[in-house]
Amino acid sequence: MTEDTQTEQAATERMEVQRKIPAEPARIFAVLRDPQGHVTIDSSGMLMDATGEPANKMGDEFVVHMDREALHDYDMGRYDVTVTITKFEPEKEIAWTILGQIRPQIGHVYGYTLEPAEGGTLVTSYYDWSDIDPAYKEANIFPVISETALRATLGILERTLARSTTW
Repeated sequence: MTEDTQTEQAATERMEVQRKIPAEPARIFAVLRDPQGHVTIDSSGMLMDATGEPANKMGDEFVVHMDREALHDYDMGRYDVTVTITKFEPEKEIAWTILGQIRPQIGHVYGYTLEPAEGGTLVTSYYDWSDIDPAYKEANIFPVISETALRATLGILERTLARSTTW
């Protein structure tokens, strides 16, 4: 595989979207570390509820109660996944992987980076499936979440912060 091919493949195995949100990084990070925050800003419709405490460090976990019917792509019904925090830099970056029902584990990563900007925070949401198990690469089912859905989550995040007394 040439270097250009590797670069092209990596570019197609990670997506990033950005939005400037008129809120300070601490408020945004509070939503992103909170299991209920994940449910609140989800644009896919799959996250129904969550159980657990807000993350405080890398390795923390909480459970998200899912319903795949929202995507209507696989008949998985309702199920739980464990969110495991893989990066945790307060007010700067948070990322996680999903440990679910299927084996082998998939290995995709979701995350956010936060950069202070004039009038708020530049929020980058990313979805990376470059290290997924080879069986899933061969199945060619990624990305599960579209760029549009990732972008919509940022809009929901902004709306949530504008209306929230919790975060």
